[in-house]
Amino acid sequence: MNAHSKTNPNVTKGALIGGEWIDGSAGTFEVRNPHDGSLLHNVGKCNADDVAKAVANARAAQPAWAALSVIERAQIMRRIHQLFLENAEAIAQVLCAEIGKPITDAREEVFEYSAPSWGKSAEEILRHRGLSFPSTQERTTNKRLVMNYRPLGTVAVITPYNFPTDIASIALAHIVAAGNTIIWKPSEYAAKCCAMVADLFKQAGLPDGVINLVQGVGDVGAALVESKGVDGVFFTGSTKTGRGIAEKCALRPHLLELGGDGPFIILADANIDKAVEGAMNGCFYYTGQVCTSAERVLVHEDVYDEFLAKFRARAAALRIGNPADEDTEMGPLCNSATLARVKQHVQDAVAKGAKIEQFGKEDGLYYPATILTDVTTDMLIAQEETFGPVAPIIKIKNAEQAIEIAHQSGLGLIASLWTQDLATAWRVGEALPHGTVNINETSNYWDQLAPFGGTGQSGVGRELSQWFLETFTERKLLVFDLGGEKSYNRRAEGGW
Repeated sequence: MNAHSKTNPNVTKGALIGGEWIDGSAGTFEVRNPHDGSLLHNVGKCNADDVAKAVANARAAQPAWAALSVIERAQIMRRIHQLFLENAEAIAQVLCAEIGKPITDAREEVFEYSAPSWGKSAEEILRHRGLSFPSTQERTTNKRLVMNYRPLGTVAVITPYNFPTDIASIALAHIVAAGNTIIWKPSEYAAKCCAMVADLFKQAGLPDGVINLVQGVGDVGAALVESKGVDGVFFTGSTKTGRGIAEKCALRPHLLELGGDGPFIILADANIDKAVEGAMNGCFYYTGQVCTSAERVLVHEDVYDEFLAKFRARAAALRIGNPADEDTEMGPLCNSATLARVKQHVQDAVAKGAKIEQFGKEDGLYYPATILTDVTTDMLIAQEETFGPVAPIIKIKNAEQAIEIAHQSGLGLIASLWTQDLATAWRVGEALPHGTVNINETSNYWDQLAPFGGTGQSGVGRELSQWFLETFTERKLLVFDLGGEKSYNRRAEGGW
């Protein structure tokens, strides 16, 4: 059984609950192609009742799933990996159509990140080891202290549109590999490509109810977070929404990956040609709709003119157009809300004195590649995440000024630092308040086996690899007294 209606292939069912695709209880919503506005499909829309059913099924399935041996769970993860690869091109094509991501980048997401996450989760869970501790409280050799891990239970997974199959796969794979069950609410802008991923689960032998999916908009995610049957929450999205989730999860584990401020710092000794290429990726990859985008480009005054001239030339050569074309480098924005925020930030900057240069033309959801100069820190674009194809450039005098500016937004996901001096890289990297600092590498770079997450308003916790397991399992200590001869004085420290 799959997510598509047998009577109308343009309708995608709204929920996968207990292994069965069903219609949503709140009608349907449209998914349109951001390239030309054409209707791609209608999707069943869920409500709080559907969420309650999904939570109940997930909770019912969890004990049996957790009781499976680690190797059985790992084998299912590996089968999902293989099935994903077999279906990857079809998923990438739908992903491209739904969110306007260039097809080459869509393939990268699906083949390089999404599918392998399932195989990597199998390896992680096989190596998720406990600890043993010596007895330190008593003068005895009778005690044995062993720490193990148990699944958290049932987890809500709420994922964004910009990496709809990648971010989801990382979370889903590691959370279920650890013995948890899931209710997944994907972005409404990427409903079908996510439903195609969910179609793989039953084929791979994942038991019914282990991963449930509910389609819809914000009220569905809110119902999930508020459900008393949900033991933990994973969310990637805006800082505003993440703050609300954190407030509702006071006594429940949660992992939140939120907005970024992407300071992209180019010091006087940087390799400018490489920094230009890094900034092109940082500012314009997937039309800037990445939490790790270069949201503020801080350029040392000694190399400012050289960088700007070369960056301007590269931006002018950017191939903007239909994301389905193989040679397209940048497509449209995904939705009107993102477009409105980008326009607001640019208009505010220009009104406050920024100079604007644009490459391409505004048409529907297409927004030109934009360079802003004479940017100051009182502008919205220097204070908030823009999430669009804009390069706000700020001239700096030294590294200390860059560090000062980097602290001002309250965000702290990824920074990018360009210098050829090791000591400077080390000292500035340590001083920046970010979860990751990439040295001589674009801000849009991360390693799937390294911890990923931010500080301040950029989130709570770390994801990827074993760090997912740390959040969505509970440490459990077993203390044994084996009996035997005991000292007359069992105290570790005597004399009291």
